Amino acid sequence: MSKFAKVKLNETQNEERWLDCAQCDGSTSHKVLVSANTSEIDGPDQIHYNEQYEVVQCQGCRTISFRKNWQCSEDYSVDDQGNFEYDDHQELFPGRVAGRHRLRDSSHLPDEVERIYNETHSALCSRLPVLTGVGIRALIEVVCKDKSAEGRTLERQIDGLVKLGALTKDGADILHSLRIMGNQAAHEVKPHSEQDLSTAFDVVEHLLQGVYLLPLKARKLPKRNP
Repeated sequence: MSKFAKVKLNETQNEERWLDCAQCDGSTSHKVLVSANTSEIDGPDQIHYNEQYEVVQCQGCRTISFRKNWQCSEDYSVDDQGNFEYDDHQELFPGRVAGRHRLRDSSHLPDEVERIYNETHSALCSRLPVLTGVGIRALIEVVCKDKSAEGRTLERQIDGLVKLGALTKDGADILHSLRIMGNQAAHEVKPHSEQDLSTAFDVVEHLLQGVYLLPLKARKLPKRNP
């Protein structure tokens, strides 16, 4: 088997990439600051591999992140003019979903709640569906635990949040659906769609806002005189 690799530094330096930004909403222009590009030919079939490693900077918020992209001569498409083009396989670090920011005041969440929230957010942005589903269930569990909701099962503890006044009946019905999603992820290793997980995470963030963050802000508002 023959194999050799070539490395070229800064071959793509200053080029523009349109990428999802972890801070801005949507895709934005990113400038390549530093790059290391490799190419190699492997095996008797002379398969070509190209890889790009780039430090990139958003031209809006100026956040710096990392892009990896690889191409293979066995994986290509043909354009309208009949030209062969290698397909891109792109990864961004840290992982991100455009517009999916962490809660602005998440640092005010209880420590254990904040830790699981951050881990679940990272799993969602890294497009790890099973871990995201498990994390959403864990978030619901830790909120029930923190609020001392009664019940030996998570199902009963969610209903206990309603009795405590921390959750509405409609909100509990939604959490039961999320609990089932989490069970499927944990016990059946079932990945849910990115859209379903994003919606589920919206609901959990709304729960965290209502249980922790909004009451915290409300304490700072002027009090009505009796």
